[in-house]
Amino acid sequence: MLTVVTSVKLLAEIALLALLGQWVVGLLAGPEPERNPFYRLLQLLGRPWVRAARWLSPQLVLDRHVPLVAFFALLFVWGGAALAKVSICLQIGVALCK
Repeated sequence: MLTVVTSVKLLAEIALLALLGQWVVGLLAGPEPERNPFYRLLQLLGRPWVRAARWLSPQLVLDRHVPLVAFFALLFVWGGAALAKVSICLQIGVALCK
């Protein structure tokens, strides 16, 4: 179970960092960030999570806000996985969690 929780936490961390990096590169790249190859790579990594957020969110949410919804949903998943990992580590012993 610890492996599953750690894997979920790792996937959430990668997706969160990809979305955050995409936002930062988008700010730095100017009016056409799609021409930046690093932006496109980060967009590729974050696209499945943004699509899932679009599917889960109501139509009231604007398309430009869906990446923010995905970011906060992933932040919630990451927090839940972190709490689950702490709980499991306290049950089995901290020495086994390393």
